Amino acid sequence: MTGSSAVSPGAPRAPEQPRETAAAPDPRRWWALAVIATAQLTVLLDGTIVNIALPSAQRDLGMSDGNRQWVITAYTLALGGLLLLGGRVVDIFGRKRAFVTGLLGFAAASALGGAATAPGVLFTARACQGAFAALLTPSALSLLITTFTEPKERGRAFGVYGSISGIGSAAGLIAGGLLTEYLNWRWCMFVNVPIALGAVAAALWILPAGARGTALRLDVPGAVLGCGGLTAVAYGFSEAEPRGWHSRAVLGALALGAVLLVLFVFRQTRARHPLLPLGIVRDRRRAGALLVTGLGQIGMFGLLLFMTYYLQGVLGYSAVAAGVAFLPLTAAMTIGVTQIAARLAPHTAPRRVIVPGLLSAALGMLLLTRIGTDSGYVSHVLPAMVLFGLGLGSAGMTAMVAATGGVLPRDSGAASAMVTTSQQIGGSLGTAVLNTVAASAAARQLAHSSRTDALARAESTVHGFTVALWGVVGLLLLTAAAAALLIDGPAPQRAERRDAVD
Repeated sequence: MTGSSAVSPGAPRAPEQPRETAAAPDPRRWWALAVIATAQLTVLLDGTIVNIALPSAQRDLGMSDGNRQWVITAYTLALGGLLLLGGRVVDIFGRKRAFVTGLLGFAAASALGGAATAPGVLFTARACQGAFAALLTPSALSLLITTFTEPKERGRAFGVYGSISGIGSAAGLIAGGLLTEYLNWRWCMFVNVPIALGAVAAALWILPAGARGTALRLDVPGAVLGCGGLTAVAYGFSEAEPRGWHSRAVLGALALGAVLLVLFVFRQTRARHPLLPLGIVRDRRRAGALLVTGLGQIGMFGLLLFMTYYLQGVLGYSAVAAGVAFLPLTAAMTIGVTQIAARLAPHTAPRRVIVPGLLSAALGMLLLTRIGTDSGYVSHVLPAMVLFGLGLGSAGMTAMVAATGGVLPRDSGAASAMVTTSQQIGGSLGTAVLNTVAASAAARQLAHSSRTDALARAESTVHGFTVALWGVVGLLLLTAAAAALLIDGPAPQRAERRDAVD
């Protein structure tokens, strides 16, 4: 891989774009990693903690059934729509400045949401959380990329960062259940405030000031087209479940998003300071890695969605017990990230880690297709979670390293935003499509059944889950095949030595 995201291998380097050399390793880089991971944990906690609190918040604020989804949708729309803009803002105004601003804004929005006395205030707070998360997430990943430049250390750092991703989602489910049950739903918002403020204090002390991309300018037309397109796509996916895929609102939003994104790409080919330098996604290896990060999220969201309903709705687990039941998945993902990906990625060609990881995740999903209404957690669910977690943890983190490797520091924010955008779109698409497939299959099963009792309804629900999970198995296998074809090249350490010789 080359040191630039915009220059193809072997092409002469333009005089006005000199090669940027990495600075000496920061002696406080591991403390910086702790700050970055804490900030990422704050965002991830909020992704699931509010889901558990939603029924209580609805009762307390008097939300209608039709409006309650905006507690979730307002956050995802703002986050998904503003990520590309946030990534370029990071490159222009500086990583540390953007990081601290994102944390402070996220804390303020969380405080507003916790103190909300009307649904509109909570919706606004959630949208503000998403907007500041769109600044915080790419700045955190960009700081990670530029702080850890040595391949072996970068693998370890990404391992910690990736394990936080797995821990955050499961911890959010548990924390949401505990806070809602023993305090009230407002603490699911307030809990972000001390964590974020503590991370701000540590960031101001530990993180290096870093460079500011003064030569870059914000591409305003590109920002309008790109953010508008992503927002329309995210809205279409989020509304597909309640409205149906044939709804005019859904089809219109997806069509509008597609048109705006095509215009956005056209604009980026002509902009002097593009919001997304297209060299980032033209690289075959990076494009394949982004594909893995996006499609892998479909499998993750499918597992979390269906197993949450299965554990609580079919097996009768409480919200807290269901959260605890996901801990083996978190542990397996942590092992996959820190013990498999982090150890192998610096020395092994990425696809040799990614392809087996995806196959392991597919096998885990295949096991879940055999569950029934009377299946045991230890005998059926636990082995599938472990296989899936080990596989997706190792594949996902290796893909993230490949997707962010080889970019210039001045483009690290844009590259980080692309990784997060692919994950966000993949998660939104997975939730909408898989839930629709499962609900349709369950309805057909129940319609053809001669019984309408609770057991028949549970059996139809499980049938719907298994039909959707078969789709995930096929998707993971196709993703593994695509990764084998697209993600070529040597291990990062060998690539670095080759670039040094060149």
